[in-house]
Amino acid sequence: MLFEKNVFQKDYKKVNIRLGLSYPNIYRTAMSSLGYNILYNLINEREDTWCERIIYPSINSIESNTPSKYFDIISFTIQFEEDYFNVLEMLKNSEIPLKRKDRGSDDPLIIAGGPSVSANPIPLSDYIDVFIIGEGENSINQFLDAYKKSSNKDLEKFLDIEGVYIPEYDNKTRITTIKNMDETYHITQPIISKSDNDEYQSIFNNTIMLNVSRGCTRGCRFCMAGYIYRPIRQTSWEKLIDIAVENRKNTGLNKITLIGAAVSDYGDLDKLIEGLESEGFQISTPSLRIESITKETLETLKKSGLKTITLAPESITRLRKVINKDILEEKIFTVIRNAVDLDFNIKLYFLIGIPGESIEDINELCEYMKKIAHMHKNPKRVKFSVNPVIPKPHTPLQWESYDFKDIKKKTRYIKKEMKNYNIKCESPKKGLVQYILSCGNRAVGELIEKSLVKKPTLKQWQELTPKYNLDDQLPWDNIDMGISKRFLKIEHRRLRNLKQTPWCETSPCYNCGVCEK
Repeated sequence: MLFEKNVFQKDYKKVNIRLGLSYPNIYRTAMSSLGYNILYNLINEREDTWCERIIYPSINSIESNTPSKYFDIISFTIQFEEDYFNVLEMLKNSEIPLKRKDRGSDDPLIIAGGPSVSANPIPLSDYIDVFIIGEGENSINQFLDAYKKSSNKDLEKFLDIEGVYIPEYDNKTRITTIKNMDETYHITQPIISKSDNDEYQSIFNNTIMLNVSRGCTRGCRFCMAGYIYRPIRQTSWEKLIDIAVENRKNTGLNKITLIGAAVSDYGDLDKLIEGLESEGFQISTPSLRIESITKETLETLKKSGLKTITLAPESITRLRKVINKDILEEKIFTVIRNAVDLDFNIKLYFLIGIPGESIEDINELCEYMKKIAHMHKNPKRVKFSVNPVIPKPHTPLQWESYDFKDIKKKTRYIKKEMKNYNIKCESPKKGLVQYILSCGNRAVGELIEKSLVKKPTLKQWQELTPKYNLDDQLPWDNIDMGISKRFLKIEHRRLRNLKQTPWCETSPCYNCGVCEK
């Protein structure tokens, strides 16, 4: 049984547009997505539009139980590449023709957005009419205004909107992002859900998600979000406290989750935490950057009720230099020691498959993790998550491939060496599939479609493994993220030489292209 508060209900006879805001993953994941929640509230503040949620595996809306095929627009928010399968499944089950070329005037307009399809929309380009590239709230109202003027299937009317990619025209477009976080839309009346079923409990259930910042310019060479959402933009701490207080008035909730690509890089983090604490809020955060964590920050978070600290050392010293994450060993162990002293549970993320990595490096990584585990009086309270590096579009690794056999060998080695520790290793096959979905072309879409009937074999996936050279034309070249390809090529050379590119927040501009200096 699911009960929700703060849901929008409208008279469908009094609106011009009915939009099905679809999330191709389960309720728990959907309602933990701040972007999905922002779009729901923002669109519903339009009097001419009723935005209803359609969440996988359902094909009917939560608000009115309306089948997907009866909406004017179906908008998919796609957070993860693996959800591409669910997108096509939802279309098929809704009796909406899968391919855009087969849809007629009575079918909904199918649009999509989110980080994965912003970076590379091509794998789904035969199935989606329009892609919104970047931060959707920046252009969605302009898009709906254009639709309202003429709801026919002529998509040319959307070409002048910044951040719109239309496969039919294969047009060049540039990402659109929020420029001023104080002036952008912040939720003050979020949906609150209650259920006796864990599937309907969001990850941040009964908490207020506070949008602290967007973007990151640390330049970790494997991190797509750190390249496509530049530069870093922060909401003022005073504004955030006002938003939190308003949320509490509307929900009765007293717990805050700080949301941002790099929360611990937030310029006024201590002021924000102190201010929220003085208002009586409990505070948590999904993850913290080791470089910017202080003992004082940990003490304040512990005092506010946080029980688990999530950190990402990524790898051993030499390989951290490859990915431009040259954190001093002393800093890593100081943060862990402080976390242990404060009796936190600790979760750490590590990567394997970094360019130039050897089996000797993997052995060193295992010894490194064991050393960290034994810093705690109870090593089982230190959790390790080991994941393969997935080359992503618009990063210096976009020209790298994914060596499935090598990743499989290293994963087996780690599982054997770390069998007595609290460790989880991601499936090498899952990593391969994610790589192909991330960096593939139109042929990937065909395999996704075939998967609706029969699960693809490993061999079928391997046949689609991309192999790009530095001078190749890439499937996503028409999508301009602001980062110049020249800069990415320089970074690709630098990773081979273990050269670091400093954080541009504290060093001179290195002309990545985003700020157009």
